[in-house]
This record gives sequence, C-alpha cells and structure tokens, in this order.
Amino acid sequence: MEWLILFLAGVLGGILNSIAGGGSFVTFPALLFVGVPPVAANATNTFASCAGYISGAYALRQEILSGTKQLKLTLILSVLGGAIGAFLLLHTPEALFTQSVPWLLLFAALLFTFGGHINSLIKKAASKHKHAGKAGAFFSALLLLLVCVYGGYFNAGLGIVTLSYLALAGYININVMNGIKLLVSASASMAAIVLFIVDGSIDWSSGLAVLLGTLVGGYYSAQISRNIPQNYVRNSVIVASFLITAYFFYAN
Repeated sequence: MEWLILFLAGVLGGILNSIAGGGSFVTFPALLFVGVPPVAANATNTFASCAGYISGAYALRQEILSGTKQLKLTLILSVLGGAIGAFLLLHTPEALFTQSVPWLLLFAALLFTFGGHINSLIKKAASKHKHAGKAGAFFSALLLLLVCVYGGYFNAGLGIVTLSYLALAGYININVMNGIKLLVSASASMAAIVLFIVDGSIDWSSGLAVLLGTLVGGYYSAQISRNIPQNYVRNSVIVASFLITAYFFYAN
C-alpha cells in the first residue's frame, strides 16, 4: 500500500512538474507520510526528481549548447554547490532539519507563487544595471554556487530559484533558460545523490516508487496538459502548497 501511495504521488508530481511545476509539494510530504525520516525523505526526493531533470536537459541540449556562456564553469559550480548542500544536510541534526522543514516549504511555496513576478523584477533590474568586469562575474558565480547549495540541501523550489538567478545573469530566451535550469538542477542533484548514497540516506524502495511514478506522470502529462488550463493547475498547486506548509507548521 505504501509503495502504491508513493507511486501515485510520483505520477501526480510528474504531471505537475511538466505542466506547472511544484511536484515536490506532493512527493516530499508523501515520503514523510509513509514514515521515511525527514533527512532521508529529502535525499530520496532528490534522487526521484533527478531523472526528470536529466531527461529534460537532454531534450533541450541544443538550447543549452547555443545559449550557455560558460558551460564548464556552470557545471563545476553546480556540482560543487550541490555537494556542499548535501554535506550540510547530512550534518544537520534530524531534529533541527525537522523544525526547518515548514520554513523551507514556506520559502519554496512563496517562490512558486511569486516566482514570475520576481523574475520580471530581476530582469528589469538586470537590464538597467549591467554588472561589469570581474566583480560582476564573481558575483554571478557566487550566486550560482549558493543556488546549488540550496538545491543540494532542499530540492523543492530549485527550478524557480535557478530561473531567478538566470534572469539576473542576463538570460532572456526562455527555452535557453529552461534548458540551463534543468542542467543546473541535474548537476547539483547528481552531486548531492553521490553523497547521499555514500551516507546511505536514500530509501531505495520508496525512491524507486516515486521515480517510476514521476516518469509515468511526466510521459502522459502532455495529453493532460492539452485539456487542463495551466493557470488552473498552477493555482491548485499554490493552494495545496500553502495548505501542506500550514499542516507542517501545525504538526511541529
């Protein structure tokens, strides 16, 4: 029964990620619901989400190659940031991480809700105040590193955080931005997963159930997305994300 619950949560998460984003608001709580400890649930959710990042990045590989200014540096910083974030997670006491979960979910929910407005504001600011020289390059690299540290520590909301960074870095082509977002997310997640495997933090049975569900949901979401307006799905995710966040604040 637990495996079925996780598989169905993965299906729904895969559909949401393909249509509007926010799949982790389903899969992460589902892992906690079936009894996976919080740190292990976060690590397992990162593992289950990574396949979607990799497949998406591969699908947009031409956009990534044509639009990425410094591909090697982006990959290095993504891997380094993901590893640092995973290291911090694994060295965070379980009780402390449990207390931080509602706040992390709230942060992710706010990003999901206002991410579009944030990106628009950042794009306007970036167009008026172009960073110049080595200082701007250093700031951009540091910001990418911090984004990936967050991704290695807590996967939910990573895509929106990455898009905000790309807007600030001066990217304007949405297809290129989506491709780089998926590449960064995949790289940071894979680095984190290596540390999680070494530490033994991944619940493989639960993770496989979510992973298979995510692949099924993502595959069939194209058909569903034709029949359901994206705004309806997005608004439903926003409501659900705040309800789930409120529940975790109440439970704590």
